Amino acid sequence: MEFITTNPNIRGCRIALRRGGKGRPLLYLHGADADPAVLPFLTELAAHYDVLAPEHPGFGRSDEPDWLENIHDLAYFYLDFLEQMKLENVFVVGSSIGGWLALEIAIRNSSRLAALSLAAPAGIYVPGLSRGDVFLWPAEERVRNLYHDPAHAERALAAVPTADDLDAVLKNQYTFARLAWEPRLFDPHLAKWLHRVDKPTQIVWGADDKVLPAAYAQEFARRIPGASSHIIPECGHLPHVEKSGELVRLLRAFEGDLPVRTAA
Repeated sequence: MEFITTNPNIRGCRIALRRGGKGRPLLYLHGADADPAVLPFLTELAAHYDVLAPEHPGFGRSDEPDWLENIHDLAYFYLDFLEQMKLENVFVVGSSIGGWLALEIAIRNSSRLAALSLAAPAGIYVPGLSRGDVFLWPAEERVRNLYHDPAHAERALAAVPTADDLDAVLKNQYTFARLAWEPRLFDPHLAKWLHRVDKPTQIVWGADDKVLPAAYAQEFARRIPGASSHIIPECGHLPHVEKSGELVRLLRAFEGDLPVRTAA
């Protein structure tokens, strides 16, 4: 499946948008690293869905707008994105901070959404659950701690970045810090509003997640009405990279149980 990249201008902010496939629109919200490792996962999804995979403002090839200060700004941006792109009945899939972003969108306005499938979402703090600190880990340790299988980390560490790649990494790290540095990887106000998520929600977690422990899945499922949770064995923080086939199977089964929306 070939993806076409466009650069829509959303209220003055131009973003890089990959799109490919047919079917129900699926909006993929990436995590802290908008890297090529996600492409095989998107290709699998595009066999079943009309996949839209934007790079968030401040990441990759997208603009760095002056107004971007926190995750709430991104949530409102994507509400504008959904409206301007005339998207309805959207299946939202988010990873890590992308999952957190999906929840921030849903508690504000879910009228254009069909469902949420979130892989290891950040966004809340649970006392007593030990979390990793991605901002303090040295670069190599951070990469190794993202995976259960060391082979994935070795491949990532062996890749030789271009000058453009290095620029993108620095840009992504800067924006990630703006969104999630303080407090670390959560919004202190999100948990109390998760009851407002009124669309079917699936939480998926890697059993060996060193960034956010898998026990977080239970807390999200407890706070979001009707949410289901699934733990993937032998998997770290990036199920879409390490266990993409299993993740696609889970979200396909989940989405297949959703009611079909007919035109009025």
